[in-house]
Amino acid sequence: MNITKKDLSISLRQEFNLSMEEASIFVDEFFLSLSKAINRNPRVKIAGFGTFEKFLTKSRIGRNPKTMDSFPIDSKQKIKFLPTQKLKCLIN
Repeated sequence: MNITKKDLSISLRQEFNLSMEEASIFVDEFFLSLSKAINRNPRVKIAGFGTFEKFLTKSRIGRNPKTMDSFPIDSKQKIKFLPTQKLKCLIN
């Protein structure tokens, strides 16, 4: 199941009796703040939810399966999410 920012806004609007515009601004600002924090720090923890960790993949050699030509794949930054034990308990 996918949840969009619009779905989150609707949920906030219903739960806290906000206007749709206020809820949308809140959701956009939350994700903007989270993105900026992850950009500045390699590790961002949200208590009771989980940790976002930024890591660098290794550069490697890729291969085109049709032509079997090799080509380099550069290293790049990725993000992984580690849920807290509290979140894991809510899921299970």
